Amino acid sequence: MDLQILEHRVRVLSLARRGLWLYTHPLLKLLLLPRRSRCKFFSLTETPEDYTIMLDEEGFKELPPSEFMQVVDSTWLVLNVLSNGRSSTSSQAIGVTKIAKSVIAPLAEHNVSVLMLSTYQTDFILVREKDLPVVIHTLAGEFDIYKEVKGESIPVNCDDVSNGFLKPKHAASPTVHPVQSPQNRFCILTVAPDTLPAIATMLIDVLFYSHSPPKEAAPGSQDLDSIRFFAFSLIEGYISIVMDAETQKKFPSDLLLTSSSGELWRMVRIGGQPLGFDECGIVAQIAEPLANADISAYYISTFNFDHALVPEEGIDSIIELLQKRQESSR
Repeated sequence: MDLQILEHRVRVLSLARRGLWLYTHPLLKLLLLPRRSRCKFFSLTETPEDYTIMLDEEGFKELPPSEFMQVVDSTWLVLNVLSNGRSSTSSQAIGVTKIAKSVIAPLAEHNVSVLMLSTYQTDFILVREKDLPVVIHTLAGEFDIYKEVKGESIPVNCDDVSNGFLKPKHAASPTVHPVQSPQNRFCILTVAPDTLPAIATMLIDVLFYSHSPPKEAAPGSQDLDSIRFFAFSLIEGYISIVMDAETQKKFPSDLLLTSSSGELWRMVRIGGQPLGFDECGIVAQIAEPLANADISAYYISTFNFDHALVPEEGIDSIIELLQKRQESSR
């Protein structure tokens, strides 16, 4: 398999709900008018806490600084696993599960913090730019590594990044965070770019005007009644949307494309308190046990919490599996 380091240099930020009014114009431009922007990597995820935005430097220029926006100091690079020159696909487990053992676990062991963004089309792994030498040295034995330069894939020579390289210390045992499962049922969808204008009005309504207070879990409960979660990404011309089944009913059914099985997904939400960006092994905490059990999973990191989407029919056994891991780590 090949590992590609894409050209995008990505910033990660949180936008407070109360400041949304200040950013409506640039967000509409990034969402619906990509030809008006030079942004090639844009992701917007709404959670009960805030909006998490991941976007390249061209897109970042569209957003004015303000007290409502928190920006992670680091610049992040985007990795993508390819099989035979294409994004890896399989008739077996899909999503982050297929790269858990080859990418996620080794990086966690070498103290590299990652963010994940699963889309309808593929899975993106985000690493800090300063961690790239460690990433290359860690994964070079498993992958042929290429770097995208002006649209061309150039082989990466490990010797080129070894100058001044210090072997990283292995990470200490990571904190195993609590998990919760809201009752929402989620869909993972795509839209043909030329039909985006046909759903523009509904997208605006869902993202900016259809708000309700978040529902909290009862004390001691592992379940949330439901949560507000909507993710939209437009990356290199490909659109991916994650929404709950109730929200999907608002959209024209003939324009939203999903897998032929029409599978629904349940969420596993990771973290009792905001997770931060320095801790390693958070993605591995979920991805490794699911990979061992050959369970498909999509994974979306946000500014405060992480979210895995797993098949609806297996949610009870998956929560039990993850809780056992949590108990065994104490």
